[in-house]
Amino acid sequence: MPVIAYKCPNCGSGMNYDSESGMLSCPSCGRKDNIEAIPDPLAQEVFTEGEVKQYSCTSCGAVLMTEPETSATRCSFCGSAVVLGDRLSGALAPAWVIPFAISKAQAEEAFRKWCRKGLLTPRGFMKASRIKGMTGIYVPFWLYDLHNRVEVHAQAIKVRTYTRGDYRYTETDHYKVYRKLVLDLTKLPVDAAEKMNDELMDKLEPFPYEQLKDFKTPYLAGYIAEKYSYDDKELLPRAERRIRSYIDDYIASTITGYTHVTYGDTSIDTSVEQAKYALFPVWMVYYDYNSAEHTFAMNGQTGKIVGKPPISKAKVAGWFAGVSGAAFVALRLASWTMGGSLW
Repeated sequence: MPVIAYKCPNCGSGMNYDSESGMLSCPSCGRKDNIEAIPDPLAQEVFTEGEVKQYSCTSCGAVLMTEPETSATRCSFCGSAVVLGDRLSGALAPAWVIPFAISKAQAEEAFRKWCRKGLLTPRGFMKASRIKGMTGIYVPFWLYDLHNRVEVHAQAIKVRTYTRGDYRYTETDHYKVYRKLVLDLTKLPVDAAEKMNDELMDKLEPFPYEQLKDFKTPYLAGYIAEKYSYDDKELLPRAERRIRSYIDDYIASTITGYTHVTYGDTSIDTSVEQAKYALFPVWMVYYDYNSAEHTFAMNGQTGKIVGKPPISKAKVAGWFAGVSGAAFVALRLASWTMGGSLW
């Protein structure tokens, strides 16, 4: 059976993952089960690619309508949490998962507080009463361990100025700089879902890797989960682009003590030590304001919120007028203290 649902042994209700206790929880009778003690149903199943054409809810029998990338969802008829096992097996099986630590209620309250901090956002937006939807999604990421061999050629100058007698001298020394470095980067995250905004996902970092757990399907119960749209080979060029800024910063940290450095040829040879598939927790917030939908994302472990709220033109104008007025008063006071007229 490719559809996996977790039923409470006490009352038969559907069980969900509880972010507060970290256990599988029954909302009806309150029973909680340790996920580590639950047998993994995928270990006993063998799926063939393309075998499953239709999914049915194990609670009500309704046909489940999902997008091809969805691997965990809820039945739209009875609300039961279901996991689509064949989309989490074989090459599609994640190695790790970071479970949710923030509940939906906590995420909504955090978003309201975040909205109220927007000094230049419209007043109606700051009320945070227009939340269209909030969805907990396990987003697929590839975690790369990358081995980098780096060679750098640069020109550097060191300028020294000193006074001798009545003369002031400037001495300039020129240097050729060469660095040969080996840099290993571990668990570099790159999101692998086509429908997720890459910029938003990048800004949600860091995810707490100390919370990484070996993947088990009960962690997905009650949430939406996506399977990767791109494999690790397809995303490697993006991973290499992402690490370039880290490598440049490290190179700069090894070339210090000069007045100015001009970089020439830089050779970076990157090889993949390993790439592991993982699921990270993200709350997606869809917010209607002024006939437009705004999308925000929250790290489901740390609570970090990213997104671009609308800007109030009236508040911007008022802020600019206030700054300009304060600057004008400061200049007049400075003129007055120097003997000029106050106005």
